[in-house]
Amino acid sequence: MNIARLGWDVGGAHVKLAAFGRDGRLKAVRIAPCPVWKGEDQLAEAVRGLRAEFAPEVASAVTMTAEVADLWPDRRAGVVGTAAVLMRELGGAPLALFAGPEGFVPAERAAEHADAIGSANWYATAAVLAHLLPGGVLVDIGSTTADLIPFGSGRVAARGFTDAERLANNELIYTGVARTPVMALAAEAPFGGRWLPLMAEHYATTADVHRLTGDLPEGADLHPSADGGPKTEEASARRLLRMVGQDLTPVTLPQAKALARHLAEAQTHRLGRALDCVASGMEAAPELIVGAGVGRFLTARLAERRTTAYLDLADVLTDDPALARPAADCAPAVAVGLLAAALA
Repeated sequence: MNIARLGWDVGGAHVKLAAFGRDGRLKAVRIAPCPVWKGEDQLAEAVRGLRAEFAPEVASAVTMTAEVADLWPDRRAGVVGTAAVLMRELGGAPLALFAGPEGFVPAERAAEHADAIGSANWYATAAVLAHLLPGGVLVDIGSTTADLIPFGSGRVAARGFTDAERLANNELIYTGVARTPVMALAAEAPFGGRWLPLMAEHYATTADVHRLTGDLPEGADLHPSADGGPKTEEASARRLLRMVGQDLTPVTLPQAKALARHLAEAQTHRLGRALDCVASGMEAAPELIVGAGVGRFLTARLAERRTTAYLDLADVLTDDPALARPAADCAPAVAVGLLAAALA
Protein backbone atom coordinates (compact mmCIF):
# COMPACT_ATOMS: atom_id res chain seq x y z
CA MET A 1 0.00 0.00 0.00
CA ASN A 2 1.23 3.49 -0.88
CA ILE A 3 0.32 5.20 2.41
CA ALA A 4 0.68 8.93 2.95
CA ARG A 5 -0.93 9.50 6.37
CA LEU A 6 -2.02 7.62 9.48
CA GLY A 7 -4.92 8.62 11.73
CA TRP A 8 -4.86 7.27 15.29
CA ASP A 9 -7.42 7.04 18.07
CA VAL A 10 -5.36 6.09 21.12
CA GLY A 11 -7.77 4.95 23.80
CA GLY A 12 -7.50 3.48 27.25
CA ALA A 13 -8.73 0.08 26.09
CA HIS A 14 -8.02 0.00 22.34
CA VAL A 15 -5.72 1.64 19.82
CA LYS A 16 -7.30 2.25 16.43
CA LEU A 17 -5.53 3.23 13.22
CA ALA A 18 -6.72 4.42 9.79
CA ALA A 19 -4.29 4.53 6.86
CA PHE A 20 -4.78 6.87 3.89
CA GLY A 21 -3.19 6.74 0.46
CA ARG A 22 -1.63 9.61 -1.45
CA ASP A 23 -4.92 9.97 -3.28
CA GLY A 24 -6.62 10.75 0.06
CA ARG A 25 -8.64 7.54 0.09
CA LEU A 26 -8.90 5.24 3.05
CA LYS A 27 -6.73 2.16 2.48
CA ALA A 28 -6.74 0.24 5.77
CA VAL A 29 -8.24 0.20 9.27
CA ARG A 30 -6.66 -1.59 12.21
CA ILE A 31 -7.53 -2.06 15.89
CA ALA A 32 -5.67 -3.62 18.80
CA PRO A 33 -6.72 -4.16 22.41
CA CYS A 34 -4.60 -2.07 24.75
CA PRO A 35 -5.14 -2.18 28.55
CA VAL A 36 -3.34 1.08 29.29
CA TRP A 37 -4.18 0.76 33.00
CA LYS A 38 -1.66 -2.09 33.16
CA GLY A 39 1.27 0.14 32.20
CA GLU A 40 2.87 2.36 29.58
CA ASP A 41 4.46 -0.69 28.02
CA GLN A 42 1.00 -1.91 26.96
CA LEU A 43 0.42 1.34 25.06
CA ALA A 44 3.88 1.36 23.52
CA GLU A 45 3.58 -2.23 22.33
CA ALA A 46 0.15 -1.68 20.78
CA VAL A 47 1.25 1.46 18.92
CA ARG A 48 4.51 -0.16 17.83
CA GLY A 49 2.75 -3.25 16.57
CA LEU A 50 0.27 -1.31 14.44
CA ARG A 51 2.88 1.16 13.18
CA ALA A 52 5.21 -1.60 11.99
CA GLU A 53 2.98 -2.37 9.01
CA PHE A 54 3.67 1.01 7.40
CA ALA A 55 6.73 2.86 6.14
CA PRO A 56 8.60 4.79 8.88
CA GLU A 57 8.34 8.17 7.15
CA VAL A 58 4.52 8.23 7.08
CA ALA A 59 3.05 11.13 9.11
CA SER A 60 0.65 10.53 11.99
CA ALA A 61 -2.29 12.54 13.35
CA VAL A 62 -3.49 11.39 16.77
CA THR A 63 -6.50 11.86 18.99
CA MET A 64 -6.51 10.28 22.43
CA THR A 65 -8.58 9.15 25.38
CA ALA A 66 -5.80 7.09 27.00
CA GLU A 67 -5.18 9.93 29.45
CA VAL A 68 -8.21 8.89 31.51
CA ALA A 69 -6.67 5.51 32.40
CA ASP A 70 -5.90 5.23 36.10
CA LEU A 71 -2.27 4.60 35.23
CA TRP A 72 -1.88 8.38 35.45
CA PRO A 73 -2.41 10.53 38.58
CA ASP A 74 -4.61 12.97 36.66
CA ARG A 75 -5.75 13.76 33.13
CA ARG A 76 -3.08 16.36 32.42
CA ALA A 77 -0.37 13.90 33.39
CA GLY A 78 -2.14 11.34 31.20
CA VAL A 79 -2.00 13.61 28.15
CA VAL A 80 1.68 14.36 28.71
CA GLY A 81 2.50 10.72 29.43
CA THR A 82 0.60 9.45 26.40
CA ALA A 83 2.26 12.08 24.21
CA ALA A 84 5.67 10.96 25.46
CA VAL A 85 4.93 7.37 24.44
CA LEU A 86 3.69 8.54 21.05
CA MET A 87 6.79 10.62 20.47
CA ARG A 88 8.98 7.62 21.21
CA GLU A 89 7.03 5.28 18.95
CA LEU A 90 5.90 7.65 16.16
CA GLY A 91 8.31 10.57 16.42
CA GLY A 92 10.52 9.42 13.57
CA ALA A 93 7.99 11.02 11.20
CA PRO A 94 5.74 14.12 11.44
CA LEU A 95 3.42 13.76 14.43
CA ALA A 96 0.54 16.03 15.41
CA LEU A 97 -2.00 15.79 18.25
CA PHE A 98 -5.64 16.74 17.77
CA ALA A 99 -6.78 19.44 20.19
CA GLY A 100 -10.46 19.74 19.29
CA PRO A 101 -11.45 23.29 18.31
CA GLU A 102 -7.79 24.34 18.59
CA GLY A 103 -6.90 22.06 15.67
CA PHE A 104 -3.60 20.17 15.57
CA VAL A 105 -0.60 20.90 17.79
CA PRO A 106 2.93 19.49 17.89
CA ALA A 107 3.28 16.54 20.26
CA GLU A 108 6.06 18.27 22.19
CA ARG A 109 3.56 21.00 23.15
CA ALA A 110 1.09 18.56 24.66
CA ALA A 111 1.37 20.08 28.15
CA GLU A 112 0.34 23.52 26.87
CA HIS A 113 -2.82 22.13 25.22
CA ALA A 114 -3.62 19.26 27.57
CA ASP A 115 -7.18 20.37 28.33
CA ALA A 116 -8.05 20.51 24.62
CA ILE A 117 -6.18 17.33 23.64
CA GLY A 118 -7.69 15.06 26.27
CA SER A 119 -10.67 12.97 25.15
CA ALA A 120 -11.31 15.02 22.01
CA ASN A 121 -11.83 12.02 19.70
CA TRP A 122 -15.62 12.57 19.56
CA TYR A 123 -15.02 16.13 18.34
CA ALA A 124 -13.05 14.86 15.35
CA THR A 125 -15.89 12.66 14.14
CA ALA A 126 -18.54 15.32 14.70
CA ALA A 127 -16.41 17.96 12.94
CA VAL A 128 -16.17 15.79 9.83
CA LEU A 129 -19.92 15.18 9.84
CA ALA A 130 -20.64 18.88 10.30
CA HIS A 131 -18.88 19.53 6.98
CA LEU A 132 -20.57 16.65 5.16
CA LEU A 133 -24.17 16.81 6.39
CA PRO A 134 -26.67 19.59 7.11
CA GLY A 135 -27.23 18.54 10.71
CA GLY A 136 -28.29 15.85 13.15
CA VAL A 137 -26.99 13.91 16.14
CA LEU A 138 -23.96 11.65 16.05
CA VAL A 139 -24.38 8.63 18.33
CA ASP A 140 -21.11 6.73 18.62
CA ILE A 141 -21.54 3.65 20.80
CA GLY A 142 -18.33 1.77 21.44
CA SER A 143 -17.21 -1.04 23.69
CA THR A 144 -17.15 1.16 26.80
CA THR A 145 -18.85 4.52 26.25
CA ALA A 146 -21.37 6.31 24.09
CA ASP A 147 -21.04 9.84 22.64
CA LEU A 148 -24.17 11.78 21.64
CA ILE A 149 -23.11 14.89 19.74
CA PRO A 150 -25.39 17.37 17.96
CA PHE A 151 -23.98 19.06 14.88
CA GLY A 152 -25.28 21.45 12.23
CA SER A 153 -24.59 24.55 10.17
CA GLY A 154 -21.02 23.43 9.64
CA ARG A 155 -20.13 23.21 13.32
CA VAL A 156 -20.10 20.88 16.29
CA ALA A 157 -22.99 21.93 18.53
CA ALA A 158 -22.09 20.04 21.71
CA ARG A 159 -22.96 21.85 24.94
CA GLY A 160 -19.95 20.42 26.77
CA PHE A 161 -16.33 19.74 25.90
CA THR A 162 -14.64 18.12 28.88
CA ASP A 163 -15.73 14.70 30.07
CA ALA A 164 -17.27 16.26 33.18
CA GLU A 165 -19.27 18.76 31.10
CA ARG A 166 -20.37 16.11 28.64
CA LEU A 167 -21.45 13.75 31.39
CA ALA A 168 -23.56 16.55 32.88
CA ASN A 169 -25.18 17.22 29.49
CA ASN A 170 -25.89 13.56 28.64
CA GLU A 171 -23.44 13.82 25.73
CA LEU A 172 -21.18 11.18 27.28
CA ILE A 173 -22.69 8.03 28.73
CA TYR A 174 -20.50 5.39 30.30
CA THR A 175 -22.18 2.42 28.71
CA GLY A 176 -20.92 0.30 25.81
CA VAL A 177 -21.69 -3.00 24.15
CA ALA A 178 -18.69 -5.04 25.32
CA ARG A 179 -16.83 -3.90 28.44
CA THR A 180 -19.57 -2.42 30.64
CA PRO A 181 -20.22 -4.48 33.79
CA VAL A 182 -23.77 -5.84 33.78
CA MET A 183 -24.35 -4.49 37.30
CA ALA A 184 -24.20 -0.99 35.78
CA LEU A 185 -27.25 -1.62 33.58
CA ALA A 186 -29.94 -2.10 36.22
CA ALA A 187 -30.47 -2.61 39.93
CA GLU A 188 -32.74 -5.61 39.42
CA ALA A 189 -34.07 -7.84 36.67
CA PRO A 190 -36.97 -10.26 36.22
CA PHE A 191 -36.18 -13.94 36.70
CA GLY A 192 -38.43 -16.87 37.56
CA GLY A 193 -41.46 -14.67 38.10
CA ARG A 194 -39.72 -12.33 40.55
CA TRP A 195 -37.58 -9.20 40.44
CA LEU A 196 -34.12 -10.21 41.58
CA PRO A 197 -31.43 -7.71 42.55
CA LEU A 198 -28.32 -7.95 40.41
CA MET A 199 -25.21 -8.89 42.33
CA ALA A 200 -22.67 -6.09 42.66
CA GLU A 201 -19.91 -8.26 41.24
CA HIS A 202 -18.02 -8.20 37.96
CA TYR A 203 -19.45 -11.54 36.87
CA ALA A 204 -20.55 -10.53 33.37
CA THR A 205 -20.30 -7.72 30.85
CA THR A 206 -22.45 -6.31 28.09
CA ALA A 207 -20.56 -8.49 25.61
CA ASP A 208 -22.29 -11.45 27.27
CA VAL A 209 -25.66 -9.68 27.04
CA HIS A 210 -25.38 -8.86 23.35
CA ARG A 211 -23.82 -12.21 22.50
CA LEU A 212 -26.92 -13.91 23.94
CA THR A 213 -29.30 -11.60 22.04
CA GLY A 214 -27.37 -12.31 18.83
CA ASP A 215 -26.49 -8.64 18.26
CA LEU A 216 -22.80 -8.52 19.22
CA PRO A 217 -20.80 -7.74 16.06
CA GLU A 218 -17.79 -9.81 15.15
CA GLY A 219 -14.62 -8.23 16.51
CA ALA A 220 -16.41 -6.05 19.06
CA ASP A 221 -15.19 -8.00 22.09
CA LEU A 222 -11.38 -7.94 22.13
CA HIS A 223 -10.67 -8.03 25.87
CA PRO A 224 -10.86 -11.05 28.18
CA SER A 225 -14.28 -11.97 29.52
CA ALA A 226 -15.16 -11.20 33.14
CA ASP A 227 -14.02 -14.65 34.30
CA GLY A 228 -11.33 -15.10 31.66
CA GLY A 229 -13.40 -17.90 30.13
CA PRO A 230 -14.53 -18.63 26.58
CA LYS A 231 -16.64 -16.27 24.50
CA THR A 232 -19.37 -18.73 23.61
CA GLU A 233 -23.11 -18.56 24.08
CA GLU A 234 -22.93 -21.15 26.85
CA ALA A 235 -20.14 -19.35 28.70
CA SER A 236 -21.94 -16.01 28.38
CA ALA A 237 -25.11 -17.56 29.77
CA ARG A 238 -23.19 -19.00 32.71
CA ARG A 239 -21.64 -15.62 33.50
CA LEU A 240 -24.92 -13.75 33.16
CA LEU A 241 -26.82 -16.19 35.36
CA ARG A 242 -24.30 -15.60 38.14
CA MET A 243 -25.61 -12.04 38.29
CA VAL A 244 -28.90 -13.38 39.74
CA GLY A 245 -27.41 -16.24 41.74
CA GLN A 246 -28.29 -18.97 39.25
CA ASP A 247 -26.35 -21.76 37.59
CA LEU A 248 -26.46 -22.79 33.95
CA THR A 249 -28.66 -25.82 33.20
CA PRO A 250 -30.73 -26.84 30.17
CA VAL A 251 -33.69 -25.19 31.92
CA THR A 252 -31.95 -21.91 32.71
CA LEU A 253 -30.35 -21.35 29.28
CA PRO A 254 -33.61 -19.93 27.80
CA GLN A 255 -34.01 -17.89 30.98
CA ALA A 256 -30.51 -16.47 30.51
CA LYS A 257 -31.46 -15.33 27.00
CA ALA A 258 -34.60 -13.67 28.34
CA LEU A 259 -32.51 -11.97 31.00
CA ALA A 260 -30.13 -10.75 28.30
CA ARG A 261 -33.03 -9.30 26.28
CA HIS A 262 -34.27 -7.43 29.35
CA LEU A 263 -30.83 -6.01 30.12
CA ALA A 264 -30.25 -5.00 26.49
CA GLU A 265 -33.54 -3.14 26.63
CA ALA A 266 -32.47 -1.43 29.87
CA GLN A 267 -29.29 -0.24 28.17
CA THR A 268 -31.23 0.94 25.12
CA HIS A 269 -33.64 2.82 27.38
CA ARG A 270 -30.78 4.61 29.12
CA LEU A 271 -29.30 5.65 25.80
CA GLY A 272 -32.72 6.74 24.59
CA ARG A 273 -33.17 9.00 27.63
CA ALA A 274 -29.81 10.58 26.91
CA LEU A 275 -30.66 11.06 23.24
CA ASP A 276 -33.98 12.70 24.11
CA CYS A 277 -32.20 15.01 26.55
CA VAL A 278 -29.62 16.04 23.96
CA ALA A 279 -32.33 16.55 21.32
CA SER A 280 -34.35 18.72 23.72
CA GLY A 281 -31.48 21.21 23.82
CA MET A 282 -31.41 21.66 20.04
CA GLU A 283 -33.23 24.47 18.23
CA ALA A 284 -35.30 21.91 16.33
CA ALA A 285 -35.82 18.19 16.65
CA PRO A 286 -33.04 16.33 14.82
CA GLU A 287 -34.04 15.01 11.42
CA LEU A 288 -31.08 12.63 11.22
CA ILE A 289 -29.32 10.29 13.62
CA VAL A 290 -25.88 9.06 12.54
CA GLY A 291 -24.61 5.79 13.99
CA ALA A 292 -20.94 5.02 14.64
CA GLY A 293 -19.00 2.54 16.75
CA VAL A 294 -19.36 -1.20 17.24
CA GLY A 295 -22.64 -0.63 19.09
CA ARG A 296 -24.38 1.31 16.36
CA PHE A 297 -26.98 -1.45 16.06
CA LEU A 298 -28.43 0.18 19.18
CA THR A 299 -28.34 3.59 17.48
CA ALA A 300 -30.36 2.22 14.57
CA ARG A 301 -32.88 0.92 17.09
CA LEU A 302 -33.13 4.32 18.78
CA ALA A 303 -33.70 6.08 15.45
CA GLU A 304 -36.37 3.59 14.39
CA ARG A 305 -38.30 4.05 17.63
CA ARG A 306 -38.27 7.80 17.13
CA THR A 307 -39.19 7.53 13.43
CA THR A 308 -36.09 9.58 12.69
CA ALA A 309 -33.95 9.02 9.61
CA TYR A 310 -30.89 6.89 10.34
CA LEU A 311 -27.52 6.99 8.58
CA ASP A 312 -24.84 4.42 9.24
CA LEU A 313 -21.42 6.07 9.20
CA ALA A 314 -20.22 3.03 7.24
CA ASP A 315 -21.98 4.60 4.26
CA VAL A 316 -20.17 7.93 4.67
CA LEU A 317 -16.48 7.48 5.43
CA THR A 318 -15.46 5.33 2.46
CA ASP A 319 -16.84 3.87 -0.76
CA ASP A 320 -14.79 0.69 -0.29
CA PRO A 321 -17.24 -2.02 0.89
CA ALA A 322 -14.44 -3.97 2.56
CA LEU A 323 -13.52 -0.98 4.74
CA ALA A 324 -16.98 0.46 5.41
CA ARG A 325 -17.76 -1.45 8.60
CA PRO A 326 -14.32 -1.15 10.22
CA ALA A 327 -14.23 2.56 9.31
CA ALA A 328 -17.47 3.15 11.19
CA ASP A 329 -16.24 1.00 14.08
CA CYS A 330 -13.11 3.16 14.34
CA ALA A 331 -14.65 6.48 13.28
CA PRO A 332 -12.44 8.91 15.28
CA ALA A 333 -9.25 7.42 13.80
CA VAL A 334 -10.65 7.88 10.30
CA ALA A 335 -11.96 11.35 11.13
CA VAL A 336 -8.70 12.65 12.57
CA GLY A 337 -6.88 11.40 9.46
CA LEU A 338 -9.37 13.21 7.23
CA LEU A 339 -9.06 16.45 9.22
CA ALA A 340 -5.27 16.33 9.10
CA ALA A 341 -5.33 15.78 5.34
CA ALA A 342 -7.65 18.76 4.88
CA LEU A 343 -5.15 21.01 6.66
CA ALA A 344 -2.05 19.61 4.96
